[in-house]
Amino acid sequence: MFGGGGMNPRKMKQMMKQMGIDVEELDAERVVVETADGDLVFENPQVTRMDAQGQQTYQIVGDPDEVADAGAGGASAVESADADEEGGAAGGIPDDDVALVAERAGVPESTARETLEAHDGDLAAAIAELE
Repeated sequence: MFGGGGMNPRKMKQMMKQMGIDVEELDAERVVVETADGDLVFENPQVTRMDAQGQQTYQIVGDPDEVADAGAGGASAVESADADEEGGAAGGIPDDDVALVAERAGVPESTARETLEAHDGDLAAAIAELE
């Protein structure tokens, strides 16, 4: 369940029950956490569900395997990341990079984009030039 800093697990469970917290071990074979960057797959994890004041919280313990996620259009997260690195946004530079350079250097985004393109997307070099 969880460590109690040396406290007897039975005593801890009893105290939690008195506070209205119900803890249950789930017999999970597999847990998948889907993220924008890909899926985390836990095989044979230890899963604990805690119910406190009507709010359920799940704790997953185990080592996840990372799996590329097939997103919209069938491209995997790895392929999408490669596209971003190669300039998936307009002008070959990701919009987040342009916004960051513009903010740091205090210049318009059009100037930031041009400078980033001149430096092949190198954020530090673009900011250094504009400052």
